[in-house]
Amino acid sequence: MGVELTLIHLVYVAFILIIIGMMVARRDTSLVSIVGVAALGLVASGSVTAAVGGIFGSFIFAITELLPTILVICIIVAMSQILTDTGINETMIRPMTALVRNPTLAYWVIGVVMMTISWFFWPSPAVALIGAVMLPVAVRVGLPALGVAMAMNLFGHGIALSGDFVIQGAPTLTAKAAGIPVEQVVQASVPLVIVMGVVTTITAFILLRRDMKKGTLTVGAQDMATARNLLESTKTLPAKSRCFFAMLVPILFALDVLAMFVFDLKGGDATALVGGTALCIMLLVTMAAHKDEGFEKTTELLIKGFQFGFKVFGPVIPIAAFFYMGDSGFVKVFGELLPPGSHGIVNDLGVGLAHTIPLSKEVGAITLTTVGVITGLDGSGFSGITLAGSIAQLFAQAIGSGIATLTALGQIAAIWVGGGTLVPWALIPAAAICGVNPFELARRNLVPVAVGLAVTTVVAIFLI
Repeated sequence: MGVELTLIHLVYVAFILIIIGMMVARRDTSLVSIVGVAALGLVASGSVTAAVGGIFGSFIFAITELLPTILVICIIVAMSQILTDTGINETMIRPMTALVRNPTLAYWVIGVVMMTISWFFWPSPAVALIGAVMLPVAVRVGLPALGVAMAMNLFGHGIALSGDFVIQGAPTLTAKAAGIPVEQVVQASVPLVIVMGVVTTITAFILLRRDMKKGTLTVGAQDMATARNLLESTKTLPAKSRCFFAMLVPILFALDVLAMFVFDLKGGDATALVGGTALCIMLLVTMAAHKDEGFEKTTELLIKGFQFGFKVFGPVIPIAAFFYMGDSGFVKVFGELLPPGSHGIVNDLGVGLAHTIPLSKEVGAITLTTVGVITGLDGSGFSGITLAGSIAQLFAQAIGSGIATLTALGQIAAIWVGGGTLVPWALIPAAAICGVNPFELARRNLVPVAVGLAVTTVVAIFLI
């Protein structure tokens, strides 16, 4: 038998429901999350001082847990900025344009290149690079700008970001909330990411080709104008230097991947290797491009990187602080105030759920997909995946298995919806670089993503 559920557990569940309601209403959840932490502290300790101090303590705990992930993303964005400024990014991608000979090849080549770059640089920096280099070529061979935006969205903000196998920002968040190693989430997500990616991109391509054949979607004057504008670029390095670094950067990252396998580097060690490599690349390119001004430019790039990182994770920290209270974070912040024999609020709830409601793996999988979709409605894709991790832990306790698969499923659903494929205000960067309407892009992505989520949920049921 599990621990007897108390008012603390009820308060936690109440605030989970409130947070879900806020997400459905497309309202920010930071305020509710902060109040939730204070309410848990007040109920557990009976002290207003402890409750107020616990808010700050929960932020410290959340930031400490997330700092490696935040830091590596900041550094990669800083590196990507200097590679873009110097023209190295464009030089890296330019050879791939030779493969783009017709609309079909344009869609798949742009998608695969976007996915590959997004694994190492994250989708946000990759959007501008891919759009600037590949859009003019794609439009020339007959792929409408809307098709280019779809490919970038589905492969970058969908496949690459939902798995996040290299930087591991997303699986780190969900794994910590679920109380399992990040490696387990990554491994469990591989088959689900593949299924989701294959189903979604093929469905999108079939619908795209259908409309192009019917003549309802064609290359228009606006597409041509956008392509012409993107052909203008600024390069601050000589051609030979750009070619040298364009070869060096992928070689260094390929060596990182090799080192991960050879030395069995996982989780934080793998992230540290990627982050350190990105920092070294940034320093080398900055000094080569700016010479004496490189010292000041380095600081400027780091500032831009940190601004981006904390802008992305700013909404994540409060909600992560609340959901960490469901596991080990509560004891770290408030001390030993849970009932005797408790293994954490979420664990206790899971055991209690198992003894009161007969749950099945089908119910668990459908619930996690639904929770993922709801948490993605805020347009970030990241702010709510800690909720998915916590609920996966709760349901796995009740079902008795499948925590990694449920966690990965919730993560994938949340990021596909909110990371930049369905929520219009999240996919504005891709829409802007391609010169298309973000709402039309979201509408185009809706059916493929919905079909993909349905098929992936079914596959997850068999894997639990």
